[in-house]
Amino acid sequence: MGIAEYEAAGLYDPHAPNAAERLALLEWLTAHGARIEQMVRANAEGWLETLGADLALHPGQDVTLAEIAQQAGLTPERVEEIRLAAGLAPVDPDERLFSADDALGFASFAPAAQVFGEQAARRFSRIAGSSLARIAEAAVSLFRLHIEGPIRDARGSEVALAEANARGIEILRVVPVALQALFRGHFEAAMQRLRASRPGKSVDTAVLAIGFVDLVGLTTLSRDMEPRDLGETIEGFEDVAYEVATANGGRVVKLIGDEVMFVAVDARAACEIALTIVERLVSDASVTPRGGLTFGEVLMRGGDYYGPLVNLAARMAELAVPNELLVTLEVAARARGDGLRFEPAGKRLPKGFDAPVALLTLERA
Repeated sequence: MGIAEYEAAGLYDPHAPNAAERLALLEWLTAHGARIEQMVRANAEGWLETLGADLALHPGQDVTLAEIAQQAGLTPERVEEIRLAAGLAPVDPDERLFSADDALGFASFAPAAQVFGEQAARRFSRIAGSSLARIAEAAVSLFRLHIEGPIRDARGSEVALAEANARGIEILRVVPVALQALFRGHFEAAMQRLRASRPGKSVDTAVLAIGFVDLVGLTTLSRDMEPRDLGETIEGFEDVAYEVATANGGRVVKLIGDEVMFVAVDARAACEIALTIVERLVSDASVTPRGGLTFGEVLMRGGDYYGPLVNLAARMAELAVPNELLVTLEVAARARGDGLRFEPAGKRLPKGFDAPVALLTLERA
């Protein structure tokens, strides 16, 4: 592939101010296996500089949907069902998007469906896909913020960006290995948490403490904050929540913007988590935490928890004033002891509930 082909494909203009830089990029991409049609498409869509990441992500990407299905012992329709359940959009059946290594991954879904049932396996695929999508988004964001951003700010060359993209993908190749080790640890923790929690009325319920902590006023403040400052504030909140919950035997279930939901087997541990999060954030003048805690039977589904007590905890956090933690009588009864103080907060009517609920405030003694 030479200059004449690049020029004929509309990829290169010898008279352009960046002609030398563009030629260097095209030659680099060609040397790393890029086909002319790939470069034309990437250039038309405005991501030619990052095509190197695609090349590094899919070495040997020469298998169609039908071919990968045959290798996995599945129909193309079945492969598409698996991908769709995991949150991946349909693909052109004739486009070479897969490598031979993908066959083993798709083939593993058949035994799972036989053991757990088709519907359960599909739901698990959805949950796994959702989690992996967040991991992927976080990885891309990490690269853009810490690698691509500084290169662009320094007016680095197109080749420098392409090389950085390729290196980033190479580094991320260790992620599946790391995830395997981390998954074992999290699976063990989940089993221990399930064993320690008192069973509810059925196999899909458990008796746990549920906590919500949110940041008052962040939505309003975010309108005047620079995106990077807002990102640092949210990430700081997330860091504190994960660190504190884990250190006290709890688990962060999810983060919803400026709100965190966590669970703990022990009500006292849940109180410690909520109090410590508030104490760690109290020095930040830009945000003010508040929260709510309940204890009782909840429904477990797909790594999340549901039921009236979950809704109540969320609504209690909304009712709390800045720096206030509201708890139910059940939480106070199970968590009373040295170091904690509970004071009556009266009866309050949470949004969506028919009757007022007697609440208490939680503080350090």
